[in-house]
Amino acid sequence: MNADKKYFPRLEDITQAKITLNKIASHTPLEKNRNLSEEFNSNIFLKREDLQTVRSYKIRGAYNKIAQLPKSSLQKGVVCASAGNHAQGVAFSCSRLNIKGKIYMPATTPKQKIRQVEMFGKKNVEIILTGDTYDTAENEAKADCKKTGMAFIHPFDDEQIIEGQATVGLEILQDTKDPIDYLFIPVGGGGLAAGVGAYFKQVSPKTKIIGVEPEGAPSMKKSLEAGKNIELSTIDKFVDGASVQKVGALTFDVCREVIDEMVTVPEGRICTKILELYNHDALVIEPAGALSITALEQFQNEVKGKNVVCIVSGSNNDITRMEEIKERSLLFEGLKHYFIVRFPQRAGALRTFVDVVLGPNDDVTHFEYSKKTNREKGPAVIGIEVQQKEDYYGLVKRMEENGFIYEYLNEKPDLFQFLV
Repeated sequence: MNADKKYFPRLEDITQAKITLNKIASHTPLEKNRNLSEEFNSNIFLKREDLQTVRSYKIRGAYNKIAQLPKSSLQKGVVCASAGNHAQGVAFSCSRLNIKGKIYMPATTPKQKIRQVEMFGKKNVEIILTGDTYDTAENEAKADCKKTGMAFIHPFDDEQIIEGQATVGLEILQDTKDPIDYLFIPVGGGGLAAGVGAYFKQVSPKTKIIGVEPEGAPSMKKSLEAGKNIELSTIDKFVDGASVQKVGALTFDVCREVIDEMVTVPEGRICTKILELYNHDALVIEPAGALSITALEQFQNEVKGKNVVCIVSGSNNDITRMEEIKERSLLFEGLKHYFIVRFPQRAGALRTFVDVVLGPNDDVTHFEYSKKTNREKGPAVIGIEVQQKEDYYGLVKRMEENGFIYEYLNEKPDLFQFLV
């Protein structure tokens, strides 16, 4: 490619990637979702990459990149840094191609994810746990590459990675009979959005492409607004499959040409959507996988009567996270409230709180009490779940009327995280 010409995924390269991936990746279904279609009075289709090999689209880019390496590179092996789906895609590719792979993961990576990488990579992969952050793991992975000559497989900022992810778009258009009006794409580092967006702009240019990021990690949105690729100083890493401090250089240049609108969705709303998808459709979706569906609420009027596709990017959701997901959902919906309540140190104070302050449908879900014999009032941290959002106002009114001094923790994140 001419050094002066900016990279943009070509249709022939995406088609070649699809041919390469026919050996390993599934052509995932494009399914109409009845519940969402009824809710938004439109035709909502889900591209089910949660049903993909290794349960995410990441296998597409990883295998397409690795399979195109020269034989000399394959003999040395490959290296990547990841705590999630990219690691699993690289591990599976190493196993299928029978090459050596080193995967650097933060020492804080949950055991479930480590076991998944071990399962997909089998004897071909060595897992190296290092540091507390992804950045540390990536730095050590790149240092390893310089020392050994092994190829570094970037999770998103690479031409073959982008072209591999673009095959998601190719399959969507192969499987649709009617024109697609809106396409919602989850955005992390930007590899999926760049690839799929580039394919759509060349084959279905009238489709409006909406990129979706978590509210706590809006790196692409901020960069597009600034007109340059910027790095965020801090991010909320809850949506671990789509939370990066800086998007790729290649992906940013492509996305600024193909994304029509970037939006963010709150992490709490994502959690609510995960629970709804599980309860209503029996879909087990990871936080990043629910991004595109969660954004539909912001386009309620625009998508009415339209054909809409949401890419469900993955389903690698650790079951141990479900309590946290439920908690975040309740907090966001205004159904869970935490207080520090100072109880008078007299007999019957707690009974008064339970009998008089709590409403008939309020439920105490958290209680920590420390009795201080030299004080008139003892503090307790109390978590209360209400049935309706409006019940909160009656709860605090009854506390005040009955002389209970309280401090509301939901609005004090630093104190809240320390105590609860």
